[in-house]
Amino acid sequence: MSPRPRSASGRIREYFGLADLGESAVERKLTELKRRKTVRRLWTAVAAVALAILLDFSLDRAEFSLGMLVQYFPEFVRALGDYFPPTTYYGIPFVDVRQYWAFILAEDLFHQSVVTVSIAFAGTVIGLPGALLLGVLASERVVPYPFNFVFRLTMSTIRSIPALVWALIFIPLGGVSPFTGTLAIIVDTTGYLGRLFTDELEEIETGPIEGVRSTGANKSQTITFGMLSQVFRQFIAWIAFVLEHNVRVAITLGLIGAGGLGLVLDTQRRTFNYTEMMACIIVIVLLSGTVELLSQRLRSYLRDDEKGEADSRGFLRILVETPRKIAESALK
Repeated sequence: MSPRPRSASGRIREYFGLADLGESAVERKLTELKRRKTVRRLWTAVAAVALAILLDFSLDRAEFSLGMLVQYFPEFVRALGDYFPPTTYYGIPFVDVRQYWAFILAEDLFHQSVVTVSIAFAGTVIGLPGALLLGVLASERVVPYPFNFVFRLTMSTIRSIPALVWALIFIPLGGVSPFTGTLAIIVDTTGYLGRLFTDELEEIETGPIEGVRSTGANKSQTITFGMLSQVFRQFIAWIAFVLEHNVRVAITLGLIGAGGLGLVLDTQRRTFNYTEMMACIIVIVLLSGTVELLSQRLRSYLRDDEKGEADSRGFLRILVETPRKIAESALK
């Protein structure tokens, strides 16, 4: 005997898991579901209206309009001819890369790249001890609550001020120069990297800490061998990431005169030399991409090493092996 076909209400009851409920209970449940759906739609509409109001307010304050975009777009199209100077090879149109190369050699942009990386590297390395100190002291595992918030507040204050503003603050100290840019990156690294260190320390296991403490270790030994030993690879990965970030910051600082590629780019911008600006941008993209590749390969190597090699190699051995591993990974 074939089963009796289910009614529409029966299928609805089965879909929502209401098959075992009485008719009155089903009706109440369906009414509640409809009410919730209506409330969700109402809140979605309210959120959409609020977003539209905020967007309109933001566009007004930013003085951004599609009319202005349309008005100046033809000028931008004409400037593209200077960004990408045309030429022909065997009657085929190409971008005249020789003009880029001539400017790169004339302004020695490769040397300026070295200056940019040097600002970022020096600022990162010098800012590292301060970041480590504040990062450790801001952890509730080291300094009890609420005293650890003094160090958290210090790092928050540092991070609330962009590196560009720190460079402006330090102008009376060192003028507008790579020295000022390096100082700005030192301070910025201390607050930014220190916060990342704190977050890592808050997530470590308690077992190793108790194990080291049970051997009679003092406070500093417990921090070193019970806490920092657990996050050594994570710290190295974050340092590589921050160095990559600081290279971009160093380029930005050059726009206010702190040296490097940013300074050359700003000079060409002021004189509306779009071809030379594009040459600078090409070198910036190559430099940033190379640093990002090396940083990514280092972090990938540390992740693989952490998963597959739970050995007890020393710090110096890791530092010696890491550049070789990065080179091997980058060439794969």
